[in-house]
Amino acid sequence: MMTPLQRLVSTAQGLPTDRIPAFCNVIDQGAAELGLSLREYYSRGEYVAEGQLRLQKKYGHDNLWSLFYVGKEAELLGCRHIIYADNGPPNVGEMIVKNPADIDRLQIPDDILTHAGFAEIRSCLDILGRESAGRFPICAYITSSVTLPAVLMGMEKWFDLLMNGPVELRDAWLEKCSDFFRKEVAAYRRAGATVLIYANPFGSLDFISQKFFDDVTIPWMKRDLEGGTDGIVYYCGGARMNPVIDQVINETGIGTFYLSPLDSVAEGKRIVNGRALCGGVINDIQLIDWTPARVRAEVRQMLADGMPGGRFFFGTIVMPLAVPPDNIRAMIDAVKEFGAGNG
Repeated sequence: MMTPLQRLVSTAQGLPTDRIPAFCNVIDQGAAELGLSLREYYSRGEYVAEGQLRLQKKYGHDNLWSLFYVGKEAELLGCRHIIYADNGPPNVGEMIVKNPADIDRLQIPDDILTHAGFAEIRSCLDILGRESAGRFPICAYITSSVTLPAVLMGMEKWFDLLMNGPVELRDAWLEKCSDFFRKEVAAYRRAGATVLIYANPFGSLDFISQKFFDDVTIPWMKRDLEGGTDGIVYYCGGARMNPVIDQVINETGIGTFYLSPLDSVAEGKRIVNGRALCGGVINDIQLIDWTPARVRAEVRQMLADGMPGGRFFFGTIVMPLAVPPDNIRAMIDAVKEFGAGNG
């Protein structure tokens, strides 16, 4: 039997595998596995690593996560207030950029890897690397330069600056965010992450026009990715990406696409046309209410649409805590059954 990492690498290369890879992004669920509140769980890298290892053993999926919560990036840049809930992921409680002067004052750390705010993430990655012994893909989540300002100043203010300018201030802000992105990528790679989720909702035409994508998003994507696209996975935060896949492949060289549940899997595979690895992604909000039989049927259809031609894997977005464990098991079991003999 192949290891999960061997399965992913072979699938990416278009080689035969025992089955397609099954990515299941259970994140907050790790707290319950350890009997901790989310605040306690995310306070230590060793807790997050142990939660990931237990969840993988419980459900049998093919990936491990170093993600704590998206607000960790804001903390690296000075955010001191995170809001914790009992039934969902932590969120940013303080916008560190409130006015143009804050953009000018913001300093990007020289070395993310040795930054105090990265210490627990690094601890998590160290443990995951040691315990998985090279058998699993280890994932990291990194926000694109065009999207990060929304985390740091709020969506409304960022939309206003992004669309209305002044352009000089907008581009100075984007340059700082792109510098931060590139340093994050370097840090995660050095710390042992092998799959880097490039989170870019502003890279979907669901949010922006084609002209804006051409004039602003693509140039900043190219700058973000000047260090190379090895291990980079294009992810639009659940927004549709089929309309931009061809352009992103041609202009950036990204080699893995994590489709939206709103995208047609068959259409995505047709557009990719063997040039990249393509992930079919289930609507994990609906997993809350579906029966295990419905889950199984949905997975079967998705794999029937995506597996022809190979270079295909299964994925989820970020699984809500309300998804029943029986549905998670039914989902992964169905991928193993219907995804066998890939290639």
